[in-house]
Amino acid sequence: MHQIIEEMLDKKTWAVVGATQNPSKYGNKIFKRLQRHGYEVTPINPVYDDVEGVATAASLEDMETPPECVNVVVSPERAKVVVEQTAALGIEYIWFQPGSIDDEVIELAEGKGLKVVYHNCVLVELGRKG
Repeated sequence: MHQIIEEMLDKKTWAVVGATQNPSKYGNKIFKRLQRHGYEVTPINPVYDDVEGVATAASLEDMETPPECVNVVVSPERAKVVVEQTAALGIEYIWFQPGSIDDEVIELAEGKGLKVVYHNCVLVELGRKG
């Protein structure tokens, strides 16, 4: 999985599914950390018009241009829909934050041929990069 993490961190366009305006939630922390590290990040959340001043998309399908990587910060039940959208849009990489997966989600993502990261937090991995 280390190689996939490195590949993903080299990609510059990301979507954070479950991004939120609440600064105490991981969906906000991850969004801001990716931005601080120079990534172009689109927040995905149908509840908000924007997160940290960046316009949200209601879903991956609503993005003008698909990202290279999808970071998932939603429940496993919602993550299944994200996996389907990711695969349908031809996005290769999906990163599940802790708490966003179960065995079924992982099997679905791997079965779709996606490059998958789970049990690793993007906040921790970005922290290692400085």
